[in-house]
Amino acid sequence: MTAMETFDGGAPLVLEPVVPPPHALLALTEAHRAAMEAVTLGLSRRLLDKAPRGDGHPVMVLPGFLGADGYNAGFRRYLTKLGYAVHGWGLGRNLGPREGVLESLEERITFLAERYDGPISLIGHSLGGIFARELARAFPERVRQVISLGSPFGEGRMIASYPARLFSALNPPEDLPIDQGILHVAPPVPTTAIYSRGDGVVNWQTTLQRAGHALTQNIEVRGSHCGMTFNPAIWYLVADRLSQPVDGWKPFERRSWTSLLYPAPAH
Repeated sequence: MTAMETFDGGAPLVLEPVVPPPHALLALTEAHRAAMEAVTLGLSRRLLDKAPRGDGHPVMVLPGFLGADGYNAGFRRYLTKLGYAVHGWGLGRNLGPREGVLESLEERITFLAERYDGPISLIGHSLGGIFARELARAFPERVRQVISLGSPFGEGRMIASYPARLFSALNPPEDLPIDQGILHVAPPVPTTAIYSRGDGVVNWQTTLQRAGHALTQNIEVRGSHCGMTFNPAIWYLVADRLSQPVDGWKPFERRSWTSLLYPAPAH
């Protein structure tokens, strides 16, 4: 990773990391690998049955860019089966932080926190994870924890992402309602960043939480970007993270058979 300076009238303003997009081979095989991950769900019943059961607290799953609630319906059904009060984001296709989106999400998490008389856990795939982190930053008293799945919140993300040009066309940078300069800063709640070096859509280095706090953790899985909501290893991992007590969050520990699914942490 190198760095690039941006200038304004000859004066340097920002030292921006230059992070290349994923290797073309990863991008070209994304769809096939995601399909294989979906197939492995049917073969992973024994693993998924070992997951901790839920305590009934509310959970909301936010889809990635161009995705909708239907894309993660199976994932939400699994978490519901474990005992959580699971909800989609309810805003149709995710086209970015367009007018009214963040306000609607604020209203939704407020409603759910009041309905269940406690904070809500937020799980976001890709862009959905960025939304989840920003909601937790703005309203930490309403958010129990955040789990991001391949979310490119790190510095250099716009260069390192294949969909970045389309995203910018739909969401002009000057109109974005989110402060882009702090996206890489961890929100003040327990925060887990799940990533894959096999990500063929965004460079995995931009999905890591760097310089976090005591309640942040990066966890690597094997798989694609588009298949993260179909990946049984992620389903188990999310179930483990959601089972953490509201005031007793602890990092995930790789032990015994789980070390086969979750590689050693990146440095």
